[in-house]
Amino acid sequence: SGIMGRKSSSLVVTLAVLFGAMTAICVTLIVLIKNLQQLYSSKPSDPEPTAPPQNQPYLVGVGRADCTGPAADVPLMGYANTQQKAAGIHTRLYSRAFIIDDGSRRVVFVTADVGMISQRVRLEVLQALQQKYGDVYRQDNVVLSGTHTHCGPGGYFQYTLFMISSGGFIKTSIQPLVDGIVKSINRAHQNMRPGRIYRNRGELDHSSINRSPHSYLNNPEDERLRYKDNTDNQVLKQSWSIYSSFRRNHWFAVHAVSMNYTNRLVSSDNMGYASYLLEQDKNPGELPGQGSFVAAFSSSNLGDVSPNTRGPVCMNTGLPCDYLNSSCPVGGTKMCAAFGPGDDMFESTRIIGQNIYRKAKELYATAVDEVTGSVQSAHQWVNMTDVSVQINDTHTVRTCKPALGHSFAAGTTDGGGDLNFTQGAVEGDPFWDGIVGVLLGKPSNETKECHHPKPILFNTGEMNTPLPQLIMLKMDTEVVIAGLSNVYTHYITTYEEYQVQRYEGASTIYGPHTLSAYLQKYRGLARAIAQNQVSELPVGPEPPFFMESLVSLLPAAPVDRKPANTSFGEVLQQVYPIYRQVGLTCGVPQGSELRDKTFVTVEILDNRTETWEVVHTDASWETRFHWLKGSNQQSNATIQWFIPPSAPSGSYRIRHFGHYKALKGLRPIISPYEGSSDVFRVASSFYY
Repeated sequence: SGIMGRKSSSLVVTLAVLFGAMTAICVTLIVLIKNLQQLYSSKPSDPEPTAPPQNQPYLVGVGRADCTGPAADVPLMGYANTQQKAAGIHTRLYSRAFIIDDGSRRVVFVTADVGMISQRVRLEVLQALQQKYGDVYRQDNVVLSGTHTHCGPGGYFQYTLFMISSGGFIKTSIQPLVDGIVKSINRAHQNMRPGRIYRNRGELDHSSINRSPHSYLNNPEDERLRYKDNTDNQVLKQSWSIYSSFRRNHWFAVHAVSMNYTNRLVSSDNMGYASYLLEQDKNPGELPGQGSFVAAFSSSNLGDVSPNTRGPVCMNTGLPCDYLNSSCPVGGTKMCAAFGPGDDMFESTRIIGQNIYRKAKELYATAVDEVTGSVQSAHQWVNMTDVSVQINDTHTVRTCKPALGHSFAAGTTDGGGDLNFTQGAVEGDPFWDGIVGVLLGKPSNETKECHHPKPILFNTGEMNTPLPQLIMLKMDTEVVIAGLSNVYTHYITTYEEYQVQRYEGASTIYGPHTLSAYLQKYRGLARAIAQNQVSELPVGPEPPFFMESLVSLLPAAPVDRKPANTSFGEVLQQVYPIYRQVGLTCGVPQGSELRDKTFVTVEILDNRTETWEVVHTDASWETRFHWLKGSNQQSNATIQWFIPPSAPSGSYRIRHFGHYKALKGLRPIISPYEGSSDVFRVASSFYY
């Protein structure tokens, strides 16, 4: 399940959890099976699914599309910091789709540069696919997964918890995301052709740490001895050979939080940068987001895995944080934060992304194990608040109505909370319990007993509530967990880690036996596939699709203004003859008018043809587009180009594109504008 680092910036954000309870779950299991029938069949006469001939190619398709969304004044989703609003672009966000068809069945897997997939996003994507393709793409064969970047626009949830922490339901956020996902699937559908899939697996060290090692040590020693480290360092790679070209998808367990909670630029973070590097490598001469080679890096079992490899220290002293509760003597949990491996978040993102990219490229070169077998999928809605689990011959346990513990409000070392909560709390706080109890009701004795030893802070499950989802992916005889898929359900810890009640345990919403319940449900889905009984699975309770009460908490985008005697796009500070940052008058980059386009281009003059060629856009790692809200509804933009050593000598210019909002009578009018720097030179020496 997904993990969202918390940095609550106000009591309102923290208490908002009470409004979002979770009562059911969608579980999707997608399987490429080889001998799964023999594994699960209880009778020799059980019917077997029809498999394609051995070593016959699949019909496969890949597609990529922009899903960036607004780049100004919209809360970024992940740290739950209401002050962290978008103010420009570090890198663009993309959706990457992969379709597999064995001739009789197909599945589509999408990984998008987004914090997590919300139920609302999935429902809207399925609606759009149904309108275009009928029953080809359905809830049982469409898997949408998020990379878990914490620097994408929020506002794409239909439930109150996330609506309050991300500015409500923001149409300008959800529409580009839904459109981008659908467009990537459309392109994959249109590009389908015969192809083969190869897999490989390898270890990637020095790119992640366990942010709750104390919890991990509570697991049985014999279980821990099965693994080399306290994090899953394996990278699983799939190469798709389509005629003479390859496309790739990879899974690696690490949080996309190299860009920390102080960042205000839209960014795909470390996983997105790995995709960027591989696509640039395999699409020479193409701009980011273009070219036929598609490389996706998907989230996996990243629960307690942080990329901030230097570990947590007290920012005011430089000394290590308290090992048990990740707090500091002065400043508490807010002062305890993990950093590294770079000196700043941009360098850390580059290092981690580059490490993942290099390992993926190495695995690609040695991949020879072909994936074969039929394509199978199973889907079921499950009420996860009331699952009975037989844990041994004599004991049966149950899941709980969802609730979040005190340590949830403490956040993590990737982004701690502002209030006086600490991780590892197994006792409540009379002050906070009193406030929450008066405002939103106290948990029943039954709920408190069910969640023990979690001290319940937010009793989300005893209210009239909506629901979320989870996903697991199983390929051939290789099991892959695709995290943050289809809907966000917080965490799943082991029973032993739950007892410690750090952030992850406090965020395991269905109680101490959550993991056992999930395993039981997935076992049932796998058995149904193996015995060709998927059609007999109960559908379960369908989720709602709310049409009302979806309110944006953000004010409408204002009319854009500019200083007297100036125009939009006018350069305020020119470049030097060699290089300098560029400031321009601009509008608010909040609409979707530049979807699949760019706010920024860096262009070089072709002296032979006297024409300008685009060499970088706002999707490039080398550029940063900063937006600054000024007074009197006047906005400025600063564009940075970090000139790489590989940049050819020559004449360059930087251009900015945007739209501004004005009133014609009482009717708002959106108009385009552009601006350009003076021409400047890039040279190997200042004495050119």
